[in-house]
Amino acid sequence: MSVLFSFPGQGAQQPGMLHALPPHAEVERTLNETAEALKLDPLSLDSEQALQSTVAVQLCLTIAGVAMARLFIAEGARPEMVVGFSIGEYPAAVVAGALGYADALHLVALRAHLMEDAFPNGYGMAVIVGLERAQLEALIARVHSNATPVYLANLNAERQLAISGAESALRAVMALANEQGASKAERLAVKVPSHCPLFLPATQELAKAFAGVRVLKPSLTYLSSSAVRALFQPNRIADTLAANMARQVHWSETVRLAWERGARIAVEMPCGSVLSKLTEPVLINGRAISCQGMRIDTLLALMSP
Repeated sequence: MSVLFSFPGQGAQQPGMLHALPPHAEVERTLNETAEALKLDPLSLDSEQALQSTVAVQLCLTIAGVAMARLFIAEGARPEMVVGFSIGEYPAAVVAGALGYADALHLVALRAHLMEDAFPNGYGMAVIVGLERAQLEALIARVHSNATPVYLANLNAERQLAISGAESALRAVMALANEQGASKAERLAVKVPSHCPLFLPATQELAKAFAGVRVLKPSLTYLSSSAVRALFQPNRIADTLAANMARQVHWSETVRLAWERGARIAVEMPCGSVLSKLTEPVLINGRAISCQGMRIDTLLALMSP
């Protein structure tokens, strides 16, 4: 039975998420390393006001993911595989040993600044539930234009898809989706149009930053939900991380790959349980669990061989 650690993306953030991390030496170490790298108190990043910033959101998800994973590993629960959703690919790379934590923090901060500066307002993401990909793509084609850009962004499950683009275009596709019988069509807590070609120029800037960072061969299986495969070569990992803000997320396909590689327990790092709900149906004869609201000793017992 293999254990998979999964790291959520933007939208999973919650006020107080860093303050809610368990008291543990590895959590403290991670917070101290964060303060040293960023020259700020990381606990200042998770207030409701601070989380209005894409930069604070992406940093908080990275910090929380690395801290919790380090805690589990220190307690003997080392995963065989890791996977991240969007920004979650960065803490996954740290835990896999492919990317240094301080480097990851600087790259995440740059990534978030590039995204926020490119689209400070008027853009975002929405989720559509109940329509198949072909149906939604047909609706997107009716709305998309240079003036109203909108794209298929995340393929979370067969009938749970996310779109990215301008606010007016999102509203138009959501209205059409409701007319076509979608069971849900709503905005996500994401203020930028992630995972679409609008961010191609920003990926070039981030790639330049990666050129000055040492990326290593991972010490465990690193699954990329944007590449939809396991990555082992450092240059492939760096290229994928730099480009993932402009690439679609293929979550269900990547989880299927993890299952084919033997994953039977998937543990979602803070916060929330969105990934667990998406992962559970794919892990046949397995289990997806979230750190949210569960005792550490219970989680460790569930991960025991």
